[in-house]
Amino acid sequence: MLQTNTPRREFLRFGGVGLAGAAVGASSLPAAAEATSPAATQFDVKSFGAKGDGKSPDTPAINRAIDAAAAAGGGTVVFPCGTYLCFSIHLRSNVDLFLGPGATILAADSPASGSGGYDPPEPNPWDRYQDFGHSHWHNSLIWGENIHNFSILGHGLIWGKGLGRGTGDTPLPPGVGNKSISLKNCHNVTLRDFSVLHGGHFAVLATGVDNLTLDNLKIDTNRDGIDVDCCRNVRISNCSVNSPWDDGICLKSSFGLGYARSTDQVAITNCYVTGGYEEGALLDATFKLIGPGHKASRTGRIKFGTESNGGFRNITVSNCVIEACHGIALEAVDGGLLEDVTISNIAMRDLVDVPLFIRLGSRLRAPEGTPVGQLRRVKITDVVVSNCASRQASIITGIPGHSIEDLSLSNIFVLHQGGGSKEDASIQPAELETTYPEPNRFGPMPTHGFFIRHVKNICMRDVQVAFEKPDLRPAVLLEDVAGADFIHVKLAHAPGVATYVMKNVEDFNLYLSHPLPETHFGRVEERSL
Repeated sequence: MLQTNTPRREFLRFGGVGLAGAAVGASSLPAAAEATSPAATQFDVKSFGAKGDGKSPDTPAINRAIDAAAAAGGGTVVFPCGTYLCFSIHLRSNVDLFLGPGATILAADSPASGSGGYDPPEPNPWDRYQDFGHSHWHNSLIWGENIHNFSILGHGLIWGKGLGRGTGDTPLPPGVGNKSISLKNCHNVTLRDFSVLHGGHFAVLATGVDNLTLDNLKIDTNRDGIDVDCCRNVRISNCSVNSPWDDGICLKSSFGLGYARSTDQVAITNCYVTGGYEEGALLDATFKLIGPGHKASRTGRIKFGTESNGGFRNITVSNCVIEACHGIALEAVDGGLLEDVTISNIAMRDLVDVPLFIRLGSRLRAPEGTPVGQLRRVKITDVVVSNCASRQASIITGIPGHSIEDLSLSNIFVLHQGGGSKEDASIQPAELETTYPEPNRFGPMPTHGFFIRHVKNICMRDVQVAFEKPDLRPAVLLEDVAGADFIHVKLAHAPGVATYVMKNVEDFNLYLSHPLPETHFGRVEERSL
């Protein structure tokens, strides 16, 4: 629950202060912007009638200022200190929005009558292939479609107080706002420095947006933080996201555009994602942990999927911190390719489920006849995990007849809580080929380190798994695996418990992994080490 009675939460008050900082003049811009933007290209929203008092709707005045800037050939629309109560704001090409210190764009409450309010969701004949929120863009606080060369900048706040969070396929009625910022079929876009509180279904949804930069955003929200869908050449850097009820930073490739478009050339770096704090506690820097009375899934993670019609290619995730939430998930379940991915220099702590979830499936929420996709050429290196929940291990699984290929894991340390039982070790997890790909649907795992099934060519080098309490499950289970190399791997095991369990495995090789001797198997139907 938001607490507005503490000094650290003054940014939520209607006094016009969006985040901690002094009020500035109406025309204040960063030094770099002042050097390149003559006064004629600055459009103060208050000059167009915006009051900024948090009570009177300012949307018409703000949209007039944006239209004037566009008519002038481009410019910067300036929000000086104040709280701007708004419905749908319409972005335009060549127009930047600058949220000055102390400026808050506040999402108005949706009207109870269903008339007026936010722009209605536009028709989408392909909406059955993804959730309602992914299928519509206009029903948002700030949106743009088929535009280019624009930015949202500054140290102000976007507060989605009146936005609906949505639920799966259930449509929201016209007039209800669903997202803080949504962009469709745009290019040359920069979002930088501002904060988002309580962002609705998405704080930022970008679909079909190319040459996209998101930098130094702080997002503290009630569902997804950043969703990048069917986009190319994307840089997500220096962002912090607290999203206890959904994903923090999520790459997707839905069918929302009416065709399968891949998400390509993406770099996610120097970011922090968590699901562990009460909403608002990241932005006011109190970092108050969610208590036991809160019903939050503590999701918060970095994920590829679930929507994966077009696939994901040529992507890197590096130098990120993940805390008090789920781990990293790579999911290809709707027919697309997931390939050529590197993940490196990741620190994870206090995870509530698996550190790594890598899933090739056949949910195929896609047009009829779509084939099963492929997941291949993924390299994960330099990862440290501590205080991880132990009900499940890291899960790497394809489906019968469709294997994950060419996976490399190196320089990884996992410390989990332990405590698995001998009964857990006998569990045979279901295939769940066509279901929603979420680790918890598999239930407890029969292994405490890695569950590896339907995989071709996996190499693990310099990997260590340890537990805090003895765990009576094997460390690694391999099933239907062809080509498995384990080099300098240290896996904790309780006395009398096998380290490796193999079922239908070809070309297994173990090197430099004391206390087990060097081992090579051409083929084994069932074997334990």
